[in-house]
Amino acid sequence: MTEQTGDRSLGRIVGEAADTLKDAAWANIAAIRGVTGRMRLLALNAMIEAAHAGDKGAGFSVVAQEVKEVAAGIERLAAGLGDDVGARADELRQAVAALSAEAQAERYIDLALNAVEIIDRNLYERTCDVRWWATDSAMVDCAQTPTTESAAHASRRLGVILSSYTVYIDLWLCDLSGRVIANGRPDRFPGVIGQDVSSERWFAAGRALASGEEFVAADIQRASALNGAQVATYAAQVRENGDAHGRPLGLLAIHFDWEPQARAVVQGVRLAPAEAARSRVLLLDARGRVIAASDGRGALQETFPLDAGAGPSGAYQAGNGRLVAYHLTPGYETYRGLGWYGVIEHQPDRGAAAQRTAA
Repeated sequence: MTEQTGDRSLGRIVGEAADTLKDAAWANIAAIRGVTGRMRLLALNAMIEAAHAGDKGAGFSVVAQEVKEVAAGIERLAAGLGDDVGARADELRQAVAALSAEAQAERYIDLALNAVEIIDRNLYERTCDVRWWATDSAMVDCAQTPTTESAAHASRRLGVILSSYTVYIDLWLCDLSGRVIANGRPDRFPGVIGQDVSSERWFAAGRALASGEEFVAADIQRASALNGAQVATYAAQVRENGDAHGRPLGLLAIHFDWEPQARAVVQGVRLAPAEAARSRVLLLDARGRVIAASDGRGALQETFPLDAGAGPSGAYQAGNGRLVAYHLTPGYETYRGLGWYGVIEHQPDRGAAAQRTAA
């Protein structure tokens, strides 16, 4: 059970139960004190009557004194019981609050892991796509003999792929010098053909791959040639005869349409409406840069440095009072990930906390 049952959280429910217990205990203690008051009054009257009786009332006076002392003892026990019940109820409240906070933190860590796992599985499929499409005969023929006709055929083939895989913004076929010789959406991005991408990190890394079985995964960036769209670029070598160990002929680069896909992931984290309003789900790259945020703010502009002692996963209370839960990417299959983190930043319910403190 976690502290997210609407307004009636676990801590609040236990707090109300503790208050009820204390009220019931004090009501019973008040009744006991009423009885002991009557006993003291009875003992006082008995002592007065014993005094009037003189020597004959001496024995009765002893009994009256004992009744008085018993009443005083009961009064002391009642007072101690009240203090003990109150202290134990407060201890119960604090213990459950701590347990509830720990359970909430663990749940947020799991949700942070879930977010980064979903995106990792998605991006693993992209690594499969680029290695597969790099063996397409149209890519191989065009990279080997880049004529106007072969480039047009390769562009048409890339366009067919794009019509089936809507998660991509464009696909580029490049020669070994870094010149784009075909793309899947020449009508939408006519300026791509002929561009020199040799200075791009993904091209340099892709050019150095040892076989067609390997791939390059680049960090999120804005692609000026794609109207500034946020993209995750994956690259694999096009090799002779489509063979993984054939002679390198060129490079296929696929541009994953990052923003809408990542937004769907971080906004799809299963938070209750009340806690979602006080939470921010983030994906961070290895440099602590925000690459996706559930509130749509800060992507590729904001950094979110985790606590200096942060390990692969955990939770801590930030200086601003917010709970920060995080989890490092575990990777998926042959995709080891890029050191990204899933993060949930949660602002505790101040109203509920104030009510608990006041109680």
